[in-house]
Amino acid sequence: METVPTLDVFARSRSRGRRLVLLTAYDVPTARLAARGGVDALLVGDSLGQVLLGHTSTLPVTLAAMLHHARAVTRAGTGLPVIADLPYGSFHIDPRRTVRAALKLVQQARVQAVKLEGGRRRRDHLAALQDAEIPVMGHLGLTPQSLNRFGGYKVQGRDAKSAEQLLADAQFLDEAGCFAIVLECIPAALASRISASVSIPTIGIGAGVGCDGQVLVIHDMLGLQDDFQPRFVKRYAELSGAAVAAIAAYAEDVRAGRFPTPAHSYDDAHGAAAETGDHGRRDDTDTRNR
Repeated sequence: METVPTLDVFARSRSRGRRLVLLTAYDVPTARLAARGGVDALLVGDSLGQVLLGHTSTLPVTLAAMLHHARAVTRAGTGLPVIADLPYGSFHIDPRRTVRAALKLVQQARVQAVKLEGGRRRRDHLAALQDAEIPVMGHLGLTPQSLNRFGGYKVQGRDAKSAEQLLADAQFLDEAGCFAIVLECIPAALASRISASVSIPTIGIGAGVGCDGQVLVIHDMLGLQDDFQPRFVKRYAELSGAAVAAIAAYAEDVRAGRFPTPAHSYDDAHGAAAETGDHGRRDDTDTRNR
């Protein structure tokens, strides 16, 4: 019987003082890589708009796009809980529309929870999601969908008034039934203060070490893109350079006639397999489950 992922790891880790590790995932390969690396949960972030679709912000990301990528991540079968972002516009008007969007992510994409940006101003939407029994992760601080209101990607909570507002919003999200809160780009001391004031785990991204866990965009921490490296990202690999070098070596081999070699070609005994018409996906020399 298939094991159904649960969100228990969040409360359990907080109670044991164990830090949570989250990464974004957008498809089967990234989900499986993150799982093999030992993360606790996967976030299908609307950051896919920037790292996969070429947008300059998360605002153009649609519910259809979120469903498409969330389905792929859950289809990876990692056994990890998957949380999907509610995209811009899905929780800004009618709470019923918010619930419909979240239900699609749960029913059609099989995610375990949704993430929603904002605090007390989302009161009615959070209540509607709770009534629909859909787990919610909150998100405070630099909420990317508020880009236009903030006037850019700026650290939040640096003055006393905004810091107190973030603290109050975090406490509201806790009382409203969220199972965790992402704190993005706020001063480390404020993040520690918020973490100590709520009963649910805080997940930091650019919020210092005082949070109960951390999340990063997988493309950022693997160095898959060269044009963006915010201060809060630590690159654990430089895969962009390695990939370019591999592609350049492939191109050189093809142009020099060094690839394909006889080892990468078929003789008469394998002619039937080579003519299946699906580019060798049913190659009888390859025993992998494709």
